[in-house]
Amino acid sequence: MSLRIITSAALALVACIAQANGPAPAISYTRDIQPIFTEKCVACHACYDSACQLNLGSGEGAARGASKIPVYNGERSQASQPTRLFYDAFGKTAWQRQGFGSVLDAQGTQAGLMARMLELGHKTPLAPNAKLPDEIVLGLNRENMCPLPGEFEAYAGAHPKEGMPLAVTGLTDQQYQTLQRWLASGAPIDEQGLAPSAQEALQVQQWENLLNQPGARESLVARWLYEHLFLAHIYFEGGEPGHYFQWVRSRTPSGQPIDLINTRRPNDDPGTQVYYRLWPVQGVIVHKTHITYPFSAAKMARIKSLFYSGDWQAVALPGYGPGRRANPFETFEAIPAKARYQFMLDNAEYFVRTFIRGPVCRGQIATDVIRDNFWTLFQDPDHDLYITDARYRGQATPLLAMPGQNDDVGSVLGLWLAYRDKRNEYEALRRDNYADLPAPGWSSLWEGNDNALLSIFRHFDSASVTKGLIGEVPQTMWLFDYPLLERTYYQLAVNFDVFGNVSHQAQTRLYFDLIRNGAEQNFLRLMPADSRDGFLDDWYQNSGKVKLWLDYEAIDNDRPTGLKLDAQDPKRDFANQLLARYGHLNASPDPINRCISAYCSRPGIDPQLRDAEQTLSRLTSRPAAGLKVIEQLPEATLLRIQTRSGKREVYSLLRNRAHSNVAFMLGEAYRYQPGLDTLTIYPGVLSSYPNFIFNVPAEDVPEFVEDMELARDAKRFERIVERWGIRRSHPQFWEYFHDLSQYLHETTPVEEGVLDMNRYENL
Repeated sequence: MSLRIITSAALALVACIAQANGPAPAISYTRDIQPIFTEKCVACHACYDSACQLNLGSGEGAARGASKIPVYNGERSQASQPTRLFYDAFGKTAWQRQGFGSVLDAQGTQAGLMARMLELGHKTPLAPNAKLPDEIVLGLNRENMCPLPGEFEAYAGAHPKEGMPLAVTGLTDQQYQTLQRWLASGAPIDEQGLAPSAQEALQVQQWENLLNQPGARESLVARWLYEHLFLAHIYFEGGEPGHYFQWVRSRTPSGQPIDLINTRRPNDDPGTQVYYRLWPVQGVIVHKTHITYPFSAAKMARIKSLFYSGDWQAVALPGYGPGRRANPFETFEAIPAKARYQFMLDNAEYFVRTFIRGPVCRGQIATDVIRDNFWTLFQDPDHDLYITDARYRGQATPLLAMPGQNDDVGSVLGLWLAYRDKRNEYEALRRDNYADLPAPGWSSLWEGNDNALLSIFRHFDSASVTKGLIGEVPQTMWLFDYPLLERTYYQLAVNFDVFGNVSHQAQTRLYFDLIRNGAEQNFLRLMPADSRDGFLDDWYQNSGKVKLWLDYEAIDNDRPTGLKLDAQDPKRDFANQLLARYGHLNASPDPINRCISAYCSRPGIDPQLRDAEQTLSRLTSRPAAGLKVIEQLPEATLLRIQTRSGKREVYSLLRNRAHSNVAFMLGEAYRYQPGLDTLTIYPGVLSSYPNFIFNVPAEDVPEFVEDMELARDAKRFERIVERWGIRRSHPQFWEYFHDLSQYLHETTPVEEGVLDMNRYENL
């Protein structure tokens, strides 16, 4: 027995020595390369805001390469060619015809562009956790040079510290060597597309059967559903973790390979017979584009009940074209309006996320027309005149058309004025007809599920949506009815073209300003009549009063509300009553920002975290004039607190910037009121784009908060950063950064995705 053991051990040792001295095993893209890209590259190289359009979330993106043509260009007079990965072209050659150049291929005796960029970054490491040199420009102000292989030497000479990964703790030696070996071997890609499991394949077939039923009524419903779910990352009940699917239009029916119809918009003319198909979402899941939607047997039963029951009929199918895009209320008027609205309400968080959070990845065209924090509510379908009154619906529908279909630059002003006047005519119609109804009360608000109450936070050019009412009572609230929710969705999601020209983008921005005003007017009807003008004066200060007079329809300031509210502060009283009445729907109780008596922490949590939350509450609900450190903080900071026992919690520290009004396309800085900025602190990751991370042991929280209270200038704040900050150069930067995604995995696994660090600041 002993001899056999010794012999076996000797043979194993010989085998190990032979393996060590033999040729290195072949590198697999799937096994060895994509994990490195996912850990060190995808945080900057994903979606449309990926530098030089280099998307490293998949082998297809790596092979596609880079382009000098920017996706975001608010000044172009002509729309650019769409370059959506896995959509507008497939394969290296096809992408090269669209202007992309390889970053993998060697150029004669020179290594490929990626190899040289990685070499530049590897030989110029950053000083550990030190602030970066000022000459390295980061964030949205960075001008990406996107050098071609022949331009690399000039780039490296001008930017010797800007190799890859850019301005962040780089690759380990092993990762660097693995990538360089792979590149030197010709960068082979063995990636296999994600395939559904057997159970998922069965559910795919069931859903495709539903949306591809014959008949005019069935086809019209399928088209409406597709246009409302084309952005969704759909996951199945009982499906594989990490498997998501999206709806596409195909020339081929179920059971055959998908032949994609890749129109610019989901409601453009397909030019052929359409089959609605589900295909797996490919590549690494990134949080900023990951807008999830559940499919289950219950969901299918709900859709059948809403759309396929009753005796309504579609006489003929509508066509396509600018008019149909402009007014989906006419296009789909045969479908019962209540079914359409109820479907959107069932998953209201999803729909609000599609136009608030993404997935265009740089949303300032929308976000600069909203305030930094507000709550949204929804009108109950049984109290929505568009649902309940056919006469009113017939009058309103022609007035609900939206601009942006004609992108002639010279016609912007005329188009805008025409659509503004039509919208204001609708607002007058709505005001006068609702005046004949009983005064609105609590029954006017929808309370069907936990999607009924949403909180929105703007982080300059991005925003987040969360179930529940988070933060201090905000300056404004929005109340969506069906015409408003549908128009917002179509204007900012279905009809918006991120590749569009300046005319299209300007019309979108201007009309969203009217949408915001409409949501505010809806909410004001809940306030006492004699308080409404005062609220408008607060929301539209200074230049905003010009906008009130110039572009908005007058509000109803005569008819009373049906609510009994404190005359001194009706909005706060409304919020308090809302929280009390709909506590069962409030998915996000928030004692940190809204302390009840002396209790400012969540019940039932670790005692150290409870004490930490109680202490953190000292930083909330205080304007920057009294808490000067707010002026030093970026929009979205993540605070990681760890107890002695190893438990950790992640909190979002959100800076809410104040403005005299948000009614104009330009000049936001002139309307900024920094002394009124506030800080919201809430457990969870409430932004796809962390601007900074603090890592604070739980026992240090009192000192951290005290230092924040005393940090009245940049020098004092820098001492906080030095002690607890995780700078881009921190040796463990990636460990802390990806722990945010791990936190999502532990708390809301369906929402997990790689976060974006393009906006991570150099504090």
